[in-house]
Amino acid sequence: MIDLFTSNTPNGYKVSIMLEELNIPYNVIAVDLLKNDQKNAEYLKLNPNGRIPTIVDRENENFVIFESGAILIYLAEKTGHLLPANPKKRSVVMQWLMFQMGGIGPMQGQAHVFFRYAPEKIEYAINRYQKETYRLYQVLDNKLQDNEYLADDFSIADIATWPWVRRHLWAGVKIENLFNLRRW
Repeated sequence: MIDLFTSNTPNGYKVSIMLEELNIPYNVIAVDLLKNDQKNAEYLKLNPNGRIPTIVDRENENFVIFESGAILIYLAEKTGHLLPANPKKRSVVMQWLMFQMGGIGPMQGQAHVFFRYAPEKIEYAINRYQKETYRLYQVLDNKLQDNEYLADDFSIADIATWPWVRRHLWAGVKIENLFNLRRW
């Protein structure tokens, strides 16, 4: 059994999707971000970064894993699914996972902040992060032109990326012209 500490965010969805795909039983523990539950002392013992998601693997000596990408890798390695053993294929999956973790997540996250939440609307920041998110989406669209999935087969790269792309309108980014991305 896995305890999943999560909230309604793209990073939170990644782990829920992974657990469902792997058919691993899990218990959801809601973390209320608006009440700063992620900053309370009990939660910080699990995740010193004070972010979601975090899992506790009850079947593995209550092993705690934080950071969504690390959780996906751990679960894939634990089960032998959604991350190839072949070094070349594994590398391709990891490249696309890192593309999401280092590109789409941070850039689109900033687009969300400046477009939706900033008390002062700073057009330069909004435009910069929306344009960069769109550019990254174009990279995905190009990759998906001849591929059903990001790394040939369905993998943790798709699981990590899809919840972010799904929220494109929340960031104010339109994808009507990205036909391959929309199909994916």
